[in-house]
Amino acid sequence: MNRKYQILIADDHAIFRAGIKSLLQSQPDIEVVGEAVDGLDAINRVNILKPDLLISDLSMPKLNGTDGIRQIRSRHPDMGIIVLTVHKEDEYIRAALAAGANGYVLKDDTQDELIAAIRQVTSKKTYLSPTICKDVVHGYISDKDKVQYRSSLDILSYREQQVLKLIAEGHRNKQIAQFLSISPKTVEKHRSNLMKKLDIHDVSTLTAFAMKNGLVNH
Repeated sequence: MNRKYQILIADDHAIFRAGIKSLLQSQPDIEVVGEAVDGLDAINRVNILKPDLLISDLSMPKLNGTDGIRQIRSRHPDMGIIVLTVHKEDEYIRAALAAGANGYVLKDDTQDELIAAIRQVTSKKTYLSPTICKDVVHGYISDKDKVQYRSSLDILSYREQQVLKLIAEGHRNKQIAQFLSISPKTVEKHRSNLMKKLDIHDVSTLTAFAMKNGLVNH
């Protein structure tokens, strides 16, 4: 019997995960070995299960898909990673590819597109949804067409952005410290620094800023 490709699904919507799992399990050469509900969970399960391929959403609690992909790629350089998301915007595509994704599929693509993406990525190739492929060719690949800009979010460090996301999701300093494996005192320092940089000094305004910049869902 031929070996089955082992796949992990990361998405914070249980019904969606169940649908994707059912689709994939119908393929004779695919086995879904696990599910993750957020970016941190995806990292932990990848480290334990070591699947051939991760299929991940981008907008997830605690740690978004792009940051999760970046960390997973650094630890598992040969593993296939496919983004499965609603986001068609150029900035999401660029960020995911830069983080290490091998494939990018939209949730409104057909089932055949997802299966095709899996076939390509497990064959060590890259796959981009036909819907976005043209934009990527003209934007991401062609350096001369890139427009450089700096958003308010860019002034924050990677860790400060993580802390901001978790604050906006309603987590307290002690919980954030546990999620990020740092001390509560360090969380408080990052919290203070990001508030100063953004000139925002209340949680409700921080939350609105995080939503506006795509760190958390509306």
